[in-house]
This record gives sequence, C-alpha cells and structure tokens, in this order.
Amino acid sequence: MKFSSTPAEEVSINLTPLIDIVFLLLIFFMVSTTFNRETNLEIALPETRSEAVQPVAREDISLVINAQGQYQLYLTDSDSGIPIKPQDANELAAALEQRPRTASKPTLVIRADAKTSHEAVVLALDAAKRAGIARVSFAAQVFH
Repeated sequence: MKFSSTPAEEVSINLTPLIDIVFLLLIFFMVSTTFNRETNLEIALPETRSEAVQPVAREDISLVINAQGQYQLYLTDSDSGIPIKPQDANELAAALEQRPRTASKPTLVIRADAKTSHEAVVLALDAAKRAGIARVSFAAQVFH
C-alpha cells in the first residue's frame, strides 16, 4: 500500500527584521557617543566657578600646553587625530599658518596646565595672531 506524503515545507528565517534592528542600534550608538580627545601631555586645567561651558566645534583648533611649556596642537578639521608637537612658538605659528582653511573663523581653544608659565601662553597667543586666528578661548574645569 502506498501512502501519499505531504511535501515538506521549506523552512526559512526572515533576516530583514534582524538587519533593521542592528542598523537602528548602530545609528543610536553613533548618535549618542561622545568623542573625547585624550592628550598625550599630562595637564591639570585651572578651576573656575562659572557654569558657562561651550562645546568644542568641529572647526576649532585645540592647543594643549603642559606645565613645562611644551605644546601639542590638534587640528580638528584635519583627517588625522595625531597631534603636531611644535618645539617653540615659531614652529607653532608655522603649523597654525599651514592648517587646512576649511573654517572661515576658527577658534583656538587653549588647554593650559594650571602651572603653565605666563610666557608660554602669551607666546601661543602671539603665534595665533601671526597665523591670522582672531578668536581664542581657554578651557577650564568647572569647580562646584
């Protein structure tokens, strides 16, 4: 006696909802992630009691000065996150003059150690002026 067998249904898993969820999670984490730039120089920022904190814009240029007066320059509108390490104010001015000109009015954000000599900061300001940067701001830690 011959029994007829029902044809086996092909089992398949629909991956479309899984892919949608993965892309949504990827977009969520990309949007919610904050990118902090770590410096190679150890600095302790001066403290302030003011609450006026402004975020660093993409076209800003970051200059780190440690307590010994060593400079580290981050051109945030360039592709590499590798800092430029000028040895003196003349090299700093040259590096600032050779920066990419994507921003019309870039801001130089100076992150100087609390024990940095006044001379190192003034030389950095002079180098920025020679490079044509008119907007300068100073970073500080908010003290509560």
